[in-house]
Amino acid sequence: MPEQAYRFALSALDKERFGVTTARVDGLTAEQLPDALDRSRAEGVTFLIARCAATDFRTVHALERAGFLLMDTLVYWGRDLRKTPLPPLDSDATIRPARTDESEQVKALARDAFRGYFGHYHADERLDRAQCDETYASWAERSVLLRDVADAVLVAEQSGSLAGLITLRLNSPEQGEGVLFAVSSSAQRRGLSRALLAGALAWCAEQGASRMIISTQLVNVASQKAWARVGFEPDYAYYTFHKWLDE
Repeated sequence: MPEQAYRFALSALDKERFGVTTARVDGLTAEQLPDALDRSRAEGVTFLIARCAATDFRTVHALERAGFLLMDTLVYWGRDLRKTPLPPLDSDATIRPARTDESEQVKALARDAFRGYFGHYHADERLDRAQCDETYASWAERSVLLRDVADAVLVAEQSGSLAGLITLRLNSPEQGEGVLFAVSSSAQRRGLSRALLAGALAWCAEQGASRMIISTQLVNVASQKAWARVGFEPDYAYYTFHKWLDE
């Protein structure tokens, strides 16, 4: 499992969406937990989101003792881009980069695809479900408009409409990542998942990367089956915990 650097950051988007001061902590270890809690209190944080390696049980137990609740298990899959041939783009859909003037269409697509999706936001009983859905819609829209959110967004166009999307970023010269992946509810089981994955793998290879990773919640079995069919393999996982500091 790749080592994540400890990073504490306030989340303006989560504050705007949920109405409380929110912070996110990545790469947390048991030794850094006191610092994360002290900084949260100093910054007036009410809602704290923390992520740690699923293999780091010492940190998991420290979080549990501190009153954090487990909200999801994020599973990462990876594929070597050089050992085996990439899958062909054999689909009646057109896989292409999204245009900035399509940001509203991309947002609507993500809103539909992620309605009722069970991510770490949805698992928290204190968060409004409609606002949880909107998290993914806003994320997709910003991915089209802002290069600091995503390096590229590929869409699947079918019969003149956008039916699927995958957002991409280059984590390093060697590694590309599929960050947000969705197919509209009306276009399921038409091969769009495979077509989008083929397009994403080709994009990563064109950037010179030798590997692509992608992630989802452990319970999202359907997506993981689609990834396995185009050569991805399970690699590592992280736990996401929440803590409300006003309790």
